[in-house]
Amino acid sequence: MILLNKLLLVILFALPYTPHSFHLPTTKRTIARTFTMNPDSLTIPPHTKHDPDCPDFRTGYPPIEAYETGFLQVSDLHNIYWEQSGNPNGNPVVVLHGGPGGGCPPSYRTYFDPAKYRIIMFDQRGAGQSLPFAELKENTTWDLVSDIEKVRVHLGVEKWVVFGGSWGSTLSLSYSQKHRDRVKALVLRGIFMCRRSELQFFYQEGTSHLFPDAWEKYIAVIPEVERHDMISAYYRRVTDDDPAVRLEAAKAWTTWEMSTSNLIPNEAKIAQGEDPKFAEAFARIETHYFVHGAFMRNDQQLLEDVDKIKDVPCTIVQGRYDVVCPMKSCWDLHRAWPEADVKVVSDAGHSMSEPGIKSELLKATDKYADL
Repeated sequence: MILLNKLLLVILFALPYTPHSFHLPTTKRTIARTFTMNPDSLTIPPHTKHDPDCPDFRTGYPPIEAYETGFLQVSDLHNIYWEQSGNPNGNPVVVLHGGPGGGCPPSYRTYFDPAKYRIIMFDQRGAGQSLPFAELKENTTWDLVSDIEKVRVHLGVEKWVVFGGSWGSTLSLSYSQKHRDRVKALVLRGIFMCRRSELQFFYQEGTSHLFPDAWEKYIAVIPEVERHDMISAYYRRVTDDDPAVRLEAAKAWTTWEMSTSNLIPNEAKIAQGEDPKFAEAFARIETHYFVHGAFMRNDQQLLEDVDKIKDVPCTIVQGRYDVVCPMKSCWDLHRAWPEADVKVVSDAGHSMSEPGIKSELLKATDKYADL
């Protein structure tokens, strides 16, 4: 019997190691249940890699000037800047910028065919040219949603295409879920739903492992005793009474995002973090929204309410290596909304100006130009 046991042990250890023979049946059943719950939602989106020699690769429309600008008083306190460019009789599209607090630069106009689109842009409360500058009072997601409607009514638009990336995707989803009847189509980029996990990954621990050099500069402004909650620590500083404290924190906060937005760091973009005016609005408004959970009823609101817009034509463009708004958020939205057309750009990060992302955004706006 002892010899037999020894022989069995020799045979056993001589066999190739196959751990799945013990664990795979359970795993297989689990995976099968996951796929059969909603098989379409787990289809891997098509991946695209930008190739300037490809016939359908797009680089953007020529720069144009606005044909009309103005200010709209949306509350007793806030007066927002708006503009129109392109074709006055074209298909209306509203551009919702990122941040929050980023503002709409003229370059955004080049994402739309100016012969076919009536391009409407506005700076959200406290951002860009809107007044008062960097103001946090009466500044919530739902104030901004209300402002979008006020701009629409003011400019006499019945329905429009909604275009937004990063925070602009958050606002686009929020607006369309509340005003479905005013939305022709959605073009979204760099999905961000302002969930706790997304904020923690970028501002607390996650992206820090990929950009440790930029991370050191980001945390240097905050004493070690406060680093367990970087967003709150920054919020205290960018709302401090001392202008010098506010500016130092605002520049560091903004430079962190600018340093991590591109797959290949863009020095011109990083330098934008040193612009005092841009940095103050960007940092103050972002931290204000983030410490308040974007004023959502709960962390999953935008996913819970996606059924309200499932019939809206939608294209989502996502950089595979986006470390500001990671692919996980796009994937979660894709699972909840398999009807949306998802384009994953394999050689891109977060920025809408990266060649592959820009090309896919242009294809999307062209697709909806005649709606």
